[in-house]
Amino acid sequence: MRQIVLDTETTGLEVERGHRIIEIGAVELVNRRVTGRNFHRYLNPERAIDEGAMAVHGISNADLANAPHFADVAAELVEFIAGAELVIHNAAFDVGFVDAELARLPDGVGLPRRLAGLCGVLDTLLLAREMHPGQRNNLDALCKRYGIDNSHRELHGALLDAQILAEVYLAMTGGQSMLALDAHPARPAGAAGGTGGVQALVRPAAGLLVRRASAEELAAHERLLDLVAEASGGRCVFRQCDLDRVRTAANHQ
Repeated sequence: MRQIVLDTETTGLEVERGHRIIEIGAVELVNRRVTGRNFHRYLNPERAIDEGAMAVHGISNADLANAPHFADVAAELVEFIAGAELVIHNAAFDVGFVDAELARLPDGVGLPRRLAGLCGVLDTLLLAREMHPGQRNNLDALCKRYGIDNSHRELHGALLDAQILAEVYLAMTGGQSMLALDAHPARPAGAAGGTGGVQALVRPAAGLLVRRASAEELAAHERLLDLVAEASGGRCVFRQCDLDRVRTAANHQ
């Protein structure tokens, strides 16, 4: 399963008032593992950034003067996300802005004008509200709840927030796999920069140790099953399962 964790930063909050995307960050997950493939672009919005928005993400119009326009990166973005499930926190906001940018593309570019039909969408804000009703469920609150380190998040940033959301999403949905493996060769111990790298764990060659129950433990287990059977009117599921296994084995002999 391929998923793209996506976030945007914008010139303001209201897409219906012509506010634009100024940053897109996306992180690829395949089978719940971070692949290391990201999409990250700053964009020239061709309009002023609201002061309130600038206070949130710290990006100014001067920072974006030489950045590409959305139309310049649209094909690359569509190729990166096509066919994946988008994982977005407060999806209505980001999807609304991406759809508005797609709708502005000139005729004849051959790209979709909406995300619908191109990607599925999973809203982690709605998921968090179902899992934690009545609690704060913004990204910072979820990081605290799931023990995700976001101390480096002084300002919002699309790629940074997508990376953090990927960790939060995996923790929310069963944990796994934000183990970040160093892509560079490991340094020898004592070299500049410390030990570096990630050492592989080697499984011992010895076979798996199996500890069997003693006669006393088996007898105590049977006494407990007797109590369960008595309390349930003879409907002890554990013993019924044992009986079913015996019958199945006999049928295969």
